[in-house]
Amino acid sequence: MNQEQEQFLKFILERVNDDKVEEAKVLLTDNFKKLTEGNFTQDDIMQFIPKMIALLKPEKLGEVQAVVMQFAENFSHLLPNRLG
Repeated sequence: MNQEQEQFLKFILERVNDDKVEEAKVLLTDNFKKLTEGNFTQDDIMQFIPKMIALLKPEKLGEVQAVVMQFAENFSHLLPNRLG
């Protein structure tokens, strides 16, 4: 995991429900691995989003969405070409 991914992980884990921290950590770590290996697909994205939203504290959702968009821009070269 690179430094940006570690910062993103820390940011997200601070905003998930307390009883969901480990679940969120596994979800993010698995997806970072796929992203780094070039195996992150549109299907992975579609599965990841609702799972992650369910783990977040509701009052943190807007803040997280803004940061996720920035993170996606920084890693757009690694994302699948057919998004949308």
